[in-house]
Amino acid sequence: MASHSLGLTLHQAARQKGVTFTQENEPVDRTVQVDGMTFHYLEWGQEGNPLVVMLHGGSQQAHSWDFVSLPLSEDFHIIAMDQRGHGDSDWASDGDYTTEAHQRDIDGFVSALDLSDFHLIGHSMGGRNSYVWASRNSEKLRSLVIVDTGPVAQSRGRNRIQNFRELPDELDSFEEFADRVQEYTGRTREQTLGALKYSIRERADGKWTWKYDKLLRTPGRQGPVWSQEQLWQAVAQIACPTLVVRGGNSDIFADETMREMQQVIPTCEIVTVPDAGHLVAGDNPVDFLAAVRRFYSSL
Repeated sequence: MASHSLGLTLHQAARQKGVTFTQENEPVDRTVQVDGMTFHYLEWGQEGNPLVVMLHGGSQQAHSWDFVSLPLSEDFHIIAMDQRGHGDSDWASDGDYTTEAHQRDIDGFVSALDLSDFHLIGHSMGGRNSYVWASRNSEKLRSLVIVDTGPVAQSRGRNRIQNFRELPDELDSFEEFADRVQEYTGRTREQTLGALKYSIRERADGKWTWKYDKLLRTPGRQGPVWSQEQLWQAVAQIACPTLVVRGGNSDIFADETMREMQQVIPTCEIVTVPDAGHLVAGDNPVDFLAAVRRFYSSL
């Protein structure tokens, strides 16, 4: 039977990705209650260092940031959250996965942990949740990093992701999931196994399935979505220093959208990370980290 031992250790996988660090560090698993729901998060580094809060993309979880959290934790205090319906956080009992539900979660999470004056990083779904939250709470942030998402999504990439989510989600083995994810991401087998162990679970009947709520991969079940106009209005209200990051090979976030965001956000830098698709921080963590560190050092 497959097991989590199939994956590389975090440090082995990080070295394979070219990520270097000087101390052995592992995250601490923690939970917090927000409006009757349990939210899981990973905590890295030392309290007292500048704080970075990370929000993952759809169908992912807090460990999606591991290649970034590990080296950053030498200088920063990192909190990576499992958003509702993902990872080890509760699923929404009422099926509410709207942008507003996520905003309430972030409000409650920040309040429960008494967070302030922090850097916020969000990718894809987490990037949208981040910039909407920043549009209402810029005074609480040192900075915002938006990763490969904006008010406009390219249809080719959006359709590719949706088609992947709607594939059969109950497979006989860990290895079958690894085959599928490896084909989708183009990563090596070892890199795939190292990350996949946090995203799927074995059921009592021996089948393997995704950890995140099945409702999120059911067409038409996510509730009302914000219009492009609403999202552009949110972007225009961001009042903290912002970095917008695009994967050079991304098929969902266009260069022209990134450049328009730079014009709309008052204090905004942009960067394209080479050799990376939509999953920027996992595809090329070395160049992603370099861009984030340059941005932070300029603040």
